Amino acid sequence: MTGAEAPVLVACAHGTRNPTGRRLIAELALAARRLRPGLITTAAFVDVQPPTVVDVVAGFSASGRAAVVVPLLLSGGYHVHVDIAQAVAGAPGTVAARPLGPDPRLAAVLRDRLVAAGADPRDPLTAVVLAAAGSSDPRSVADVEDTADLLQQDWAGPVTTGYGSAARPPVPDAVAAARTGGAERVVVASYLLAPGHFHDKLAGAGADLVTAPLLPDDRIAAVLVDRYEAALPAT
Repeated sequence: MTGAEAPVLVACAHGTRNPTGRRLIAELALAARRLRPGLITTAAFVDVQPPTVVDVVAGFSASGRAAVVVPLLLSGGYHVHVDIAQAVAGAPGTVAARPLGPDPRLAAVLRDRLVAAGADPRDPLTAVVLAAAGSSDPRSVADVEDTADLLQQDWAGPVTTGYGSAARPPVPDAVAAARTGGAERVVVASYLLAPGHFHDKLAGAGADLVTAPLLPDDRIAAVLVDRYEAALPAT
């Protein structure tokens, strides 16, 4: 397939009112184009901002253009298994890729954010709470726990999980549990792509440090391109 004939990459994010978050998501799609010259990308969202993934997918399907929807989401919850799946199900020529996480490259970005915030990966008394947005879907929780396991491989202190909504424990409870467990320092690792509502809440979780979100980072663009290519129909 030539670049012009390749399916469009529909980068489907949750959506945010935060202008920095919107910019970083847009730049992620542009970074994917740099990694795969000729790739055509467009954005879609499952909430908060237009265009919706339903509308974008329907438009490509009506025009006969193939597309791959890549969830710009870090785990496979409701938005992946229901919103995106339903949008793709009724659109011939369109397929959905798996979400960005879990992936060892995301764990590597998390470690770098932790170090940049001033945390020491060699200190067994520095606990990390991996803070995700949260979902009532157990598959999403399992994905976040898998990411925590990946981070734990390169962290001397304990790595646990906390959530902004739906799943348990809430981030403040996870921070408190880490202190009760003997940690002298607790650091919240923001497992979020960009600034927004959930990241803003982390400052009040009671941790000693809170990391920056994952974007910008070229490794995430590489994961995005890999998800797209893995979902391309066999030729």
